[in-house]
Amino acid sequence: MTDVAIEPARPDDLPAIFALLDRGRLPRASIEQHIGAAVVARDGARVVGCAAVELYDTAGLLRSVAVDPDLRGHGLGVRLTDAALALARARGARTVYLLTETAAAFFPRFGFRPIPRDQVAPTVRRSIEFTSACPATAQAMMADL
Repeated sequence: MTDVAIEPARPDDLPAIFALLDRGRLPRASIEQHIGAAVVARDGARVVGCAAVELYDTAGLLRSVAVDPDLRGHGLGVRLTDAALALARARGARTVYLLTETAAAFFPRFGFRPIPRDQVAPTVRRSIEFTSACPATAQAMMADL
C-alpha cells in the first residue's frame, strides 16, 4: 500500500468521501465545511480513505477516519491519522479530541486516551459531532500534540 498517496482533499473528492463514510457507518455531518482540513488516500484516481480535522482555536476534532473495507489492515488508517494530526499541528492545534463507537482500541497508538465528555474543550463540544451527529454513548478521547 506504499503506492497509495496521502494528499489534501479537494471539493471534488466529496462524493467519494461520503461513500467511504456511509460504508463505515460514520456521520457525514458538515464534512463539506471541513474539506480544507481533510486528507485522502488516493490509489491512482480512486479515493480509498479519508480523515479530517475540525479546528477550533488551539483544539481540534479528529473525525471521518475511514478506509475502504477491501483495503483495511494495510496501514492506511495509520497513515491517514498521522497526516490529519500533522495538519492539525501545523495549523496550531495543541490538543485533539475525537468521538468513537468502534475504534477506541485503534487511537491510543497516536497518544489518545479516553476522557469524560465534560473534559472536552467547550468549543469542540459545540461541534455538530458532539451536539447531534454522534450518539451520547460514543467514547470521547483526547491527545496532546
